[in-house]
Amino acid sequence: MDDDQGGSLMIKINANCWNEHGELKTVMVCSPSSVDVPDQRTADYVGWEKPVNQEKAKENHEEMIRAMETAGVKVIDYSQYLTDEARELNHQLINRVFVRDLACVYGNKVIPGDSGTTMRAPEYVHSHELFQSWFDKKTFSIEDNNGLKALENGDVFVLNKDAVFINSGMRSSIESVEELKQRIFQAGFSEIGIIDLPRTGETMHLDMNCNVAGADLLIAKSYMRLFPVQVISEKRGRYVMMEEFINHQGFDVFWTDDIKHTVADINFLNLDPETLLVSTKANKKIVKDHPKLKGKNLIEVDVNELEKGGGGIRCMTLPFERG
Repeated sequence: MDDDQGGSLMIKINANCWNEHGELKTVMVCSPSSVDVPDQRTADYVGWEKPVNQEKAKENHEEMIRAMETAGVKVIDYSQYLTDEARELNHQLINRVFVRDLACVYGNKVIPGDSGTTMRAPEYVHSHELFQSWFDKKTFSIEDNNGLKALENGDVFVLNKDAVFINSGMRSSIESVEELKQRIFQAGFSEIGIIDLPRTGETMHLDMNCNVAGADLLIAKSYMRLFPVQVISEKRGRYVMMEEFINHQGFDVFWTDDIKHTVADINFLNLDPETLLVSTKANKKIVKDHPKLKGKNLIEVDVNELEKGGGGIRCMTLPFERG
């Protein structure tokens, strides 16, 4: 690490993510805001589920970081690298903990997202300015989100070396996916599956509705089986049902019928092919109900205060490198 002229620490990262389940080596996080959400009325106004005490949230966040570091993951808290000017505003941004939305690593290419709400726009600016010094110019270009109208990366899954799965829903526009598709193909992927989920708080992002749970299994809320997916390649486009698209990529789908979901159940993080980092509030019935999940090593962390903001562990982690 070196100091730049502004006094903030700079690092260099080799981006490498071709799936959601490989061994996690480097991940970015951001510690919670210094600003509490004091009551339910305020929480409703800002789109959070419940009031949040940020001191408790910080304790939860530190526990999550410790769990990842104990598993051998390098954890980078981007708030520690901000300039003084950016830091002054950033620590007041209540959603800054949800770093997944800020960018996505498509293979060896880091493509910046674009906020679907102006409330979160400063986080994108602050983090993307850092990325310019963290990654070489072939890996990251801040201009890559020029032309995007909204694309938050909680709506993106890199399924494998061939396919990406994207939701054009509440916070990500189909216009942005169209704008981005050539860059995704140039990064080495041959297919993009696009689903259009309902525009509600509960279905805000794709990763609040489904998640990769290993090399050959995707967990999904049962209602998603009724949705078609537009599959586009450089040469053609077609429509198939979601399960057909996911099966074609080598995954079985575990439809979680008859389970009342909270964000904790779906929004976990793969630490390696056999290990999931999950919330203590996650419904263990989901894991016990599928033969491909019974042997999984579950590392549980208490992120209860953080989840009141409407996101979970996946929302709070941005993988930069997987083995």
